[in-house]
Amino acid sequence: MYKTNIFNPENRPTETQKQEIVDFLYTHLDRFGDPKKDISKAIDYSLKISESFGGFVMELRDDNRIIGAVVINKTGMDGYIPGNILVYIAIHADYRGKGLGKDLMEKALNEAAGDVALHVEPDNPAKKLYERLGFTNKYLEMRYKPE
Repeated sequence: MYKTNIFNPENRPTETQKQEIVDFLYTHLDRFGDPKKDISKAIDYSLKISESFGGFVMELRDDNRIIGAVVINKTGMDGYIPGNILVYIAIHADYRGKGLGKDLMEKALNEAAGDVALHVEPDNPAKKLYERLGFTNKYLEMRYKPE
């Protein structure tokens, strides 16, 4: 059976465990992912390794292998902006289509204990899962990046 582990500021992974999660997300986020340094920063934020409001990292394992991972960061803005942002979620390619993403997402939402926002590309197949779980598209996100 699969095992879920939760890491947070009070229960941090070892550096080796953290790197394994970074590598897993980098590989299994596919074209929707980010560079390893950015994934590592998001994990550091969730674990309060960097100055932050914290959050958590959840991993799903099949024996000694990560098959799923989630990173949620607290925003510190409860009430007027969701108190949590789901930064990353991925399921190992060999385990997709078995309901594990839904199960992992539901566990993460329960652990977050509050509103959760996420960003998803319009063509990401996971968008349908998020909608089934009750996520709605309230806003169009726009970004400004100074040159």
